[in-house]
Amino acid sequence: MSNTRLAVGDRAPAFTLPDATGKPVSLSDYAGRRVVVYFYPAAMTPGCTKQACDFRDNLSDFEASGLDVIGISPDKPEKLAKFVDRDGLTFPLLSDPDKKVLEAYGAFGEKKLYGKVVTGVIRSTFVVGPDGTIEVAQYNVRATGHVAKLRRDLGI
Repeated sequence: MSNTRLAVGDRAPAFTLPDATGKPVSLSDYAGRRVVVYFYPAAMTPGCTKQACDFRDNLSDFEASGLDVIGISPDKPEKLAKFVDRDGLTFPLLSDPDKKVLEAYGAFGEKKLYGKVVTGVIRSTFVVGPDGTIEVAQYNVRATGHVAKLRRDLGI
């Protein structure tokens, strides 16, 4: 497991993962568009629910600015489907149970949780440009207020 971090200008690691219905979704499906790819620890937990609902509530503004949104967690598609249904989420949530994509983006590794060092998902957000390079790389983001900050950062 590496703690490699991506930086602005790096090529975004390619991926194909199943969504909540089991349908494969690839980063290449978004070629030529800007896409927000965010990594979160667990579906249906309070912080992750807040963050997902913030993206849902602001999705039309992101889309109007030419940005798609994808959420990725280690949850299985069945749990993601419950999350989508429960909270009316309107963007793809992808399943990465073996954490290969999380690791490729540097979004899995050591982090501090309540003062202890643990290994887990590092809540992170990236904006991938139309050419497949990283335009924004943010690690250790807060669940609450993150979408509002991202909107400010992107001028949305």
